[in-house]
Amino acid sequence: MEKIWMKHWPADIPKEITFPQGEVPVFEYLRLAAAKHPDKAAIIYYGREISYRELDEASDRFANYLLDLGLSKGDRVGLFLPNCPQYIIAHFGTHKMGGIVCPCSPLFKALELDYEINDAEMSALVTLDLMLPIVDAVKKQAPSLKGDRAVIVTNFNDYLPAEPTMALTDAMKVPKTPVAAASGIDFMDALAGASPEPPAVAIDINEDIALFEYTGGTTGLPKGAMLSHRANLYKPTAVATICGLTPESRVLSVMPFFNIAGMLFIMAPVIAGATIIVVTQFDPLAVLQAIDRHKATFWYSAVPMNLQVMGHPQAKDFDLSSLKFNLTTSFVVSLNEAIARQWEQFTGGCPLLEGAYGLSETHTADTFCPRDKIKYGSMGIPGHDQEFKIVDFVTGEEVPIGEEGEIALRNPGCMKGYWKKPQATANTLVDGFVHTGDVGKFDEDGYLWWLGRIKEMIKVSGFSVFPEEVELLLNNHPAVLENAVIGVKNEKKGEVVKSFVVLSPDYEGKVTEEELIAWSRSNMTPHKVPAHIEFRTELPKTGVKLLRRVLRDEEAQKTGAGA
Repeated sequence: MEKIWMKHWPADIPKEITFPQGEVPVFEYLRLAAAKHPDKAAIIYYGREISYRELDEASDRFANYLLDLGLSKGDRVGLFLPNCPQYIIAHFGTHKMGGIVCPCSPLFKALELDYEINDAEMSALVTLDLMLPIVDAVKKQAPSLKGDRAVIVTNFNDYLPAEPTMALTDAMKVPKTPVAAASGIDFMDALAGASPEPPAVAIDINEDIALFEYTGGTTGLPKGAMLSHRANLYKPTAVATICGLTPESRVLSVMPFFNIAGMLFIMAPVIAGATIIVVTQFDPLAVLQAIDRHKATFWYSAVPMNLQVMGHPQAKDFDLSSLKFNLTTSFVVSLNEAIARQWEQFTGGCPLLEGAYGLSETHTADTFCPRDKIKYGSMGIPGHDQEFKIVDFVTGEEVPIGEEGEIALRNPGCMKGYWKKPQATANTLVDGFVHTGDVGKFDEDGYLWWLGRIKEMIKVSGFSVFPEEVELLLNNHPAVLENAVIGVKNEKKGEVVKSFVVLSPDYEGKVTEEELIAWSRSNMTPHKVPAHIEFRTELPKTGVKLLRRVLRDEEAQKTGAGA
């Protein structure tokens, strides 16, 4: 479609992206920053400062450790970690040796981790010592891992200061204990024993893959969206440009790094030569302390985070005047003008704007909200080098402005395809356009309005839950013959998971809803756990195809009837 949104492009944001150090992989920006200002803080972690020189050398050492282990260019490395400096070191180190980063949710249980390790055929895995029991449970079924030393184990205290400047979670207070040889190798030992010299691995920025970002795509079990080094440079650079990041910026990174949006705020600050203030897990007090004590200038949040920060009983004790810009995402609670004005007043002038539309397959951040023409409820306007169109659900033809259809987009951040999933790739990537499975429309000003999902993805507290994945996990219970999962509305979480279960004959009348939910809590990430289970004697199908639509319609009728 015609780029009608350009008439509302903000005057203070360049219309073209400039790559300040050229079109090279992001780890080269790290090297250049380390050479230019080696002693500057690249990371602040609860008061511990890690300079650009330290980050560059540590990631070189990590890269060389992987090479010494026998990994080579194109091998996959899993990062099964919460937010911490070790994540950033391992991320850049993997890229420096030509490897592909595979972020794994730190909330994963064994079945979920097992799936991603084996689907990606990961050669190595970096994890937290507290999560080792999960890794140990799946390691024997992961033949691609290159031995015990391919599991690199860290503890929060490896980089925490003796006197933290921000509130710690309970997990961060657990002392470090030695790693048994059968479980892996200590992260710090791996670094200490490796060469600090930069590895000489050539990267083709256009063709070589930097990331497997696992996503359900338009349907199905999680698939590895293959994102190139160009995508990994292009999108964070666009974000840094739109957000006005400079070497003087101090970027508060709270959103999970394993998520593509959280990952942006590792890459964008390094491209800008800025400082990243890392928070392991959101806590309103820790955020207040980070802004006050470390003078954060930028924060990417979720709306409920802003509300919790404003509602903290000690909020008035902190100076938040350093904060100049806050992007946020509407998870459960939608951003509106009242919340934005409340935040601006609370901080002494910091604007709060919607972070807008994006998805894993496009390295996210495909639209942004112009500061001088805000339309609350919209996704803003498309960003740099974006091609958008709204297409008819059946014909795939583009529809006129104002009409609803499927959102399709193309930009330099789009994936190369799904790992080992040619049919899913063909269904999603058409002439370079990612067909998102989302319903939307453009208004006369070129603002995108998101209207819902074609796909059956469930949004629980902002997390994407894919029915097929929950069904597959639940089918591992011996009592479950088959099950079907849908999302049902929930006042606090937006949606929650409901599973309709057909029991195996031997278990009929012998297992309860509560027992299956308790089992799910032990085997699934919290947001995937069914909140409701309903037993059925059969499920609606056409042939072998499950008709979740019928179950959704039944639930809608119950709700309409006041059930």
